[in-house]
Amino acid sequence: MKTTARLITVIVVLTLVLGSLFAWKMQQIKQQQTLMSQAPPPAVVEATRVVEDAWPQSLSAIGSVRAVNGIRIANEMAGVVESIEFESGQQVSAGDLLLKLNTDTDQAGLETLKAEQRLALQQFERYSNLIKGKTISQSVFDEAKATLEAAEARVHEQQAILNKKRIRAPFDSIIGLRMVDLGQFLQVGTPIVQLSMLDPIYVDFTIPERELPRISVGDRVEVRVAAHPGQLFSGAVLALETSVSTESRTLTVRAELPNPEHRLRPGMFANVSTYRGQQDRVLTLPRTAISYNTYGDFVFVIESGEDQQKMVQRRSVTTGEVRDGRVSVTSGVKKDEQVVATGLLRLRNGQAVEIVDSVTSDKATN
Repeated sequence: MKTTARLITVIVVLTLVLGSLFAWKMQQIKQQQTLMSQAPPPAVVEATRVVEDAWPQSLSAIGSVRAVNGIRIANEMAGVVESIEFESGQQVSAGDLLLKLNTDTDQAGLETLKAEQRLALQQFERYSNLIKGKTISQSVFDEAKATLEAAEARVHEQQAILNKKRIRAPFDSIIGLRMVDLGQFLQVGTPIVQLSMLDPIYVDFTIPERELPRISVGDRVEVRVAAHPGQLFSGAVLALETSVSTESRTLTVRAELPNPEHRLRPGMFANVSTYRGQQDRVLTLPRTAISYNTYGDFVFVIESGEDQQKMVQRRSVTTGEVRDGRVSVTSGVKKDEQVVATGLLRLRNGQAVEIVDSVTSDKATN
């Protein structure tokens, strides 16, 4: 009897405990269902509108800065450096003397050749008088004339050698770093110094062949370089290459820019934009209003739901150029539609929103 009573007591206690646990769990489930059934509070967002702007037709490309004239001066004749007539970084004019090579031996050779020239001239003048009286044959006179001409040619040749040992600037330019020293023996073709004409200056860049109809000589060009962030260099398209590269199917374009302060230097990497007088009407949005991902770009359009509650609808868009923080949108939205300006990552399709502010700087710079 005692065993049976104990068993019954245990069963009753377990039943009460399990029942309490079950009731507590059911109460939790009901509370969760109640919370889930309640709509989340509207997300607070900033809004902006799709606006129509007039953008000049443009192309963007990358290129390199190069000098109008840029060469590395080298010697044509071998010799020992006698004097250096320039300083690194100096500005020189066309014809300025840069360097002299020793010419003692060449000068002595020139004097010898001039003596031979004088003798040949005297011989020719004597025969010129004799040929008038026909006391010498025509062949003897012709031989004297040829001897004089050969002597004059040798003098000119030696003088040219001497001139080549006086190295001069071929154009107005800025001198780079000196590469030779006083007294150094220079073999033919030894680099001496870099010369660059920096004002004006060229920028060469490439465009795809399909863009050829959108660019022509005279179009305005704007260039940005990493060395001068925030500064814009303006110029114009100077020339287009006559043929398209068969390897890359691109065309090389050259622009010319004034560079009076020499801020642009040959070899700089350049971001280039070209503009034409004709303008396109485009729909634009701030860059922050567009979400970019590998599956396509999208925006959240703000629409009015039931009871005039604002809700967002995710909509795919096709984007184009970016200028001054604004993006052209070629499809997916209409003019004056209201979209979320910031905070797109925390939104989901169909979510209620509350607009607390609107982005007022909607107008792009034309």
